[in-house]
Formats: sequence, C-alpha cells, structure tokens
Amino acid sequence: MKRWMACAALALVAGMPVTAAAQAWPAKPVRIVVSYPPGGGADATARLLGPKLADALGVSVVIENRQGSGGVIGGDAVAKAAPDGYTFLLDASSHSINPVLQPKMPFDTLKDLVPVSMLLVVPNMLVVHPTFAAGSVKELVALVKSKPGQFSFASSGNGSAQHLAAELFKAQAGLFMVHIPYRGGGPALIDVMGGQVPIYFGNMASASPHVRAGKLKALAVTGSKRSPAMPALPTIAESGLPGYEVYEWNAIFAPAGTPAEIVQRMQSELARALALPDVRERLAGMGAEPVGGMPAELDRTRRAEIAKWTGVIKRAGIRLD
Repeated sequence: MKRWMACAALALVAGMPVTAAAQAWPAKPVRIVVSYPPGGGADATARLLGPKLADALGVSVVIENRQGSGGVIGGDAVAKAAPDGYTFLLDASSHSINPVLQPKMPFDTLKDLVPVSMLLVVPNMLVVHPTFAAGSVKELVALVKSKPGQFSFASSGNGSAQHLAAELFKAQAGLFMVHIPYRGGGPALIDVMGGQVPIYFGNMASASPHVRAGKLKALAVTGSKRSPAMPALPTIAESGLPGYEVYEWNAIFAPAGTPAEIVQRMQSELARALALPDVRERLAGMGAEPVGGMPAELDRTRRAEIAKWTGVIKRAGIRLD
C-alpha cells in the first residue's frame, strides 16, 4: 500500500489517449453496482463520483446498491454481467478478504473481475473508551499483556476489515484479547462509547467525530503514515509495531472481457474526477485519501492483500458463522 501513496500524484492525472472504439463509448447509461448498503462509505464514494463521471461521459451514471454476504452478491452480479462497458463494480476491502473467508463463492474474484482503478484509501483508527487506562499503543500493549484474556475488542462483524485489523495487531504485538463481533460498525461504536467493550479498530470517517466530541479516545491510526485529517495522531507502526499497515479502500472493477479501451477510458475519467478540488475536499472530510492508479497497480494490490489476509485468517482460525 505504500506504493499507492508514492504514485498518488501520477495516478491523479489523465491516462493515455484512447482509441476510436473507446471514443464511441458510452451510448447509453452506465451502471455502477455498489456491493454495500446505502449510507455507508462505499455508497458515499459512488454518489460523489457518479455525477462527475456523468458530466465527463455525457450519459447518466446509475448507482445501484446490491448489498449482502459481505459484498459477494454485488460482485457476483457484475461478474456475470455483459462485458460491454455498461456495468462496473465499486467494491471495498472485502474484495480481498472474501476469497479467503468464502471459498465457495459463486465467482472467481481474480478471473471474473478485471481492475479499473483504485479510488481511495481510508486508515482505521484504534480507539478506546475515554476511561480506558492506556493512553498510547505501548501502554495498551503492556496493559493487555499483564492481563491476558481479560480485555475484549469490538468489530463490525466476524471477518470484517476491522476484525482483521485487530487480529493483525494482536499477532504482531503478541496479545490475547477476546473478539466481540457486532452487526455493523454503528452498534460496535455505541457499545465502545458506552463502556461495554473497551477497544475498537474503527473506520476513521465514523470514529473521528466521536473522538473530537470526547466520547472516544484515539490512540493511533493504522496507515503507513499519519492521516492529514488528524496529523497529531501517530501511526501504530511508529508506536512500537513497525511494519503494521492496514487501510480500507474503494476501487472500481469491470466484468472480465470488458474491452481494454473502455477500461482505459473509465480509468482516465476516474483520475480526472479524483483530481477535482471539491472531490478531494469531500474525501478529506471522510478521512479518505484519493489514490487513483492504473489497472495493473490495482491488480498487484488486490493480490498482495489476498496473500496478506490469508495469513492473518489462517493464524487466527477465523471462520464465518
């Protein structure tokens, strides 16, 4: 993921010239399937970029939510769609988690969906209840090690990105904590703020307002560098766990077989949209960092993510209920 940050400036410019085939596209509305519910981060990203793409392409861009099974239902719908450039998938980090957790998926992530462009990355935030005795990552690690098994952490669900962020933290720090899964980040946040569960790796966009309001105490962010949204907050890596790095992300994919010229044109228009000042301002307000990037870069990233989470899931023995 460090490479995303290094190539962000290059990624946020228009791509190479396109062929006549791509210039003839699109001739009708383009559909972007969001594999998560309305109101979430992926949905917000799609609805921010949709109008920008519509202006650039000269046709309507329809956002369709097809949530369920951690993103599998939406991914399956796009994997089986006609590869004609009129259906795309906006997916998130589960894209690289589901192939490990759900071996009987109805489609092959790597074969049936081709990368178009990374859109953005969002670090998680390690937060605790305000009364929690630890005020830093080092203090938290020392405290949990002194009382193994007596502390719990919340997640937005078994096998979720937040759950895996915590499992990677546990593994690198050598901790034993009890996992308390919830049905979504909202209920998890409520119980952490209420003191029922002390520790949570929360989405930065949803957790940071509660940190600013004093309802949560932030210890660190999970990215490779400090977040511009909260620059005073250290990373976990610089807080004693070098190499720790976790981002949630949004990216665009297309059905396998979609003409390369159309994929290239879509990538180029996404790069232009991500470079717009109002888009960057809105993303910053969500705690997100625009990335963009070429299809090959996204393909390398998702393969690396699959390998990373395969190790974490196997070590932790995570299974879907």
